[in-house]
Amino acid sequence: MDLPLPDVSKLEGTLGSICRDRAEAFVNAPTSLTPRVHEKRFATALKAGGLRLIAEVKRASPRGELNTGLSALEAAKAYMAGGASAISVLTEPKSFLGSFEDLTEVSSQIALPTLCKDFILHPAMLEQGAQAGAAAALLLVNVLGKQTKTYLEACHYVGLDALVEVHTEAELDIALEAGAKIIGVNNRDLITLDINLGTAPRIGLLAREYDFEGVLIALSGYSNRAELISLEGVFDAVLIGSSLVGATDIASSVRALLGK
Repeated sequence: MDLPLPDVSKLEGTLGSICRDRAEAFVNAPTSLTPRVHEKRFATALKAGGLRLIAEVKRASPRGELNTGLSALEAAKAYMAGGASAISVLTEPKSFLGSFEDLTEVSSQIALPTLCKDFILHPAMLEQGAQAGAAAALLLVNVLGKQTKTYLEACHYVGLDALVEVHTEAELDIALEAGAKIIGVNNRDLITLDINLGTAPRIGLLAREYDFEGVLIALSGYSNRAELISLEGVFDAVLIGSSLVGATDIASSVRALLGK
């Protein structure tokens, strides 16, 4: 299928810098995609009732190092032991110190569905995510814009669920128009990196008012159980990484977040 590349030359701030690095890294990558069965494992795991946790494997962020020696597999095992429903694996190498090798290792040895979390702007990134065993891939509306629908269809073509991330009302409109079945609302502005924990509840309620019945996920900035209470009844899941990767006992930290 034909998958046009988004123009990231005018993206601002941290988002623009990372996306231009990723575009350069994949400039000569093949564009062909391999069709696979779309099993919807990621969506199914998050629709099992209650507020589910997607626990994230990350060693760093654009703000600095978090846990550079983190073993992706050992972290994923601890997440699963603590009660997480899915694992997000960063595959961006410069700002987050991630890799597709991490994704392959976790996907092949952990029973939970995995999310390929990257700044996807080339078909080869979807193909590599699928080859690595991911169940889903992250699509950023503020990167893909009107091409979100095409990339969503490409995700399904290679067998992946698509987690379509938004930060504003306008981006939510694009996600809904694209036919997204899984929408993530990010509290973090990826241009400035500022966090506002009021963003996800506001945009999430708006999505439900628009009769969105798919999987709704809150992303970024959460570190304790009390912060999750306002999400229950609206969101199906929350994605948390930074506050978990540096914990002395990761499994216990997951249980505390989930109230177990």
